[in-house]
Amino acid sequence: TAEQAYVLKIVISMIPVGIVGLFFKDYIEAAFSSIVVVGVMLLVTALLLAFAYYAKPRQNQSLSYRDAFIIGLAQAVAVLPGLSRSGSTIATGLLLGNKKESVAQFSFLMVLPPILGNALLDCLKGDFGGGVETLPLVAGFVAAFVTGCIACKWMIDIVKRGKLIWFAIYCAVAAVVALGAYIL
Repeated sequence: TAEQAYVLKIVISMIPVGIVGLFFKDYIEAAFSSIVVVGVMLLVTALLLAFAYYAKPRQNQSLSYRDAFIIGLAQAVAVLPGLSRSGSTIATGLLLGNKKESVAQFSFLMVLPPILGNALLDCLKGDFGGGVETLPLVAGFVAAFVTGCIACKWMIDIVKRGKLIWFAIYCAVAAVVALGAYIL
């Protein structure tokens, strides 16, 4: 069915980020200490979003399995600090010729399994919660879930209207500030 195919595409999109998470997590975490990496990746995000904004998509009716994997590769690269995960995956999907609404929805759904998988790994290691009591942890989860759902709906609406160029401009300004702070 169409639902099973969609779930399979989500699973396919998780393969690259799963590999990166399992084998390169320590290297990625080390990159978070570099303001230069953050600044450069913000600039890459701005360029990717601007390119996707000005490109003329083919408006494919649905994401292919190939597209799901390529968008998954974009998500895997976006674990670098400063490279927007949603911006990278949405821009990649648009550049592959997919409809704005479908690629935005796919982008937001494909992030859930890696987040839950990372939380599960943290639980298995005993790192989950960092010593926080259960009630505040549950309250924080619920608050994050609700605000995340609201933010996803808002972002999907922004993508539908084609206003990602404003996020590209924001990323470019943030990149200039980050790199300027390093240079000065």
